[in-house]
Amino acid sequence: MSATSRRLSMAVLRDLPAAIRRPAYDPARARIGIVHFGPGAFHRAHQAACIDDLLGAHPEWAICGVSLHNLAVREALAPQDLLFSLALLGERDAVRVIASLRELLHAPTQQATVLERLADPAVRLATLTVTEKGYCLAGEELDLAHPDIAHDLAAPATPRSVIGYLVAGLAARRRLGLPAFSVLSCDNLAGNGRKLRRATLQYASRLDASLARWIEREATFPCSMVDSITPATDATLRQQVSDALGCIDAWPVQRESFAQWVIEDDFRHARPPLEQAGATFTRDIAGYDRAKLRLLNGAHSALAYLGSLLGLEAVRDAMRCAPLARFVERLMKECILPVTALPTDLDGNAYADTILERFRNPAIHHRLSQIAWDGSQKLPVRLLPSIAEALAQGRDIGAFCLPVSAWLQFVRRQARAGVPLVDPLDEVLRGVGRACTGDAGADISGFLGLDAVFGPLGADARFTAALRDAYALLGDGSAAAVTRALA
Repeated sequence: MSATSRRLSMAVLRDLPAAIRRPAYDPARARIGIVHFGPGAFHRAHQAACIDDLLGAHPEWAICGVSLHNLAVREALAPQDLLFSLALLGERDAVRVIASLRELLHAPTQQATVLERLADPAVRLATLTVTEKGYCLAGEELDLAHPDIAHDLAAPATPRSVIGYLVAGLAARRRLGLPAFSVLSCDNLAGNGRKLRRATLQYASRLDASLARWIEREATFPCSMVDSITPATDATLRQQVSDALGCIDAWPVQRESFAQWVIEDDFRHARPPLEQAGATFTRDIAGYDRAKLRLLNGAHSALAYLGSLLGLEAVRDAMRCAPLARFVERLMKECILPVTALPTDLDGNAYADTILERFRNPAIHHRLSQIAWDGSQKLPVRLLPSIAEALAQGRDIGAFCLPVSAWLQFVRRQARAGVPLVDPLDEVLRGVGRACTGDAGADISGFLGLDAVFGPLGADARFTAALRDAYALLGDGSAAAVTRALA
């Protein structure tokens, strides 16, 4: 049978090339202990791979994946015994086969089975990657007017939302005298566990105050942070994986070889020993979030705006530009690190070096234009807090202001070219950008009036002066001007 017609499955697992890493356990002996909502590429490339590393010694922690809407994952993986491959992208690309997903359910058509699984005594952990939209929030609170939440409150036995499913599952366990499962959010959302806990309790209290009190007492909702670049699956990946396996995988996934999973150590009942697979348990999840936002994301934004003005396309290209690479390293190590409170067990310089190495990965094509999206929302959490802390400590903020002024120049350039910004403040920003004349003082004044972006910093004379100087240093925002500014 040719590679173009043979499908990845248990039957071909033992015949895969020796270079392919296979599960170090018998998938048939694995038992479901986790229900995961949202088994898309992000989950399969990260958490499912981590669990796969554990199942040899701890077969009781296999995963039941639950799709709340889409049938695509089930349709792709069911014919191949739920196996899928993960390509790790780096200097030496590697492919491994993952078998930790032992059940895939489609909630709209298998609702009773999902609820039964949540009430299974063997299930002790529920996890989710449903994106912020799946939490049905309005600000920090549960959106009671959301169609799915309104439906679930009216018909809690037939839920549609992840909140509805979690509460229905916990309610069933309470009736059966079973301990609550822990609920672990893996979405890229600061304070994800706290937000999920609040929404779950608000929903439960609308149904049954005593149930809400039981959930509050018995269930925990630890926060977590997952970090690894995970490009979308495309035809190139499918062909590369098919060539490596000698058979077809209908939906392989890929990510960089670096992966970080930091989990708040807040579990009342049993949990998988994820630290044995490289995860970090901590009491300072906020410190890890802060480190990622300021060092990784802050540096990303600096590369995005300065690199875009230089005419560069991707992060790896920006890191090949020696002046820009040197500037970003200095920004991280000499400016951001000294004003960032890190967890006691995190080596800041080593973390910065790891980030820089990731940025240089030639196998990852992370577009600067994508990182540049939503600057009005990203800069207030990625760079401005570091600037405020530096000012509070009496430190120089000139280097900090260069990427911020590059954003202003980026907005100005897009506005003058009539190109819309991917930003919730698109119209407002382009209006300010069109009014720019090139006079640093006047241009800066227009931008600093955006309280939603700059807040109290906009009225700080020290910040105003430093930003004006950095803006003037970038001149007309041309590649030549940026190169001179970075020198």
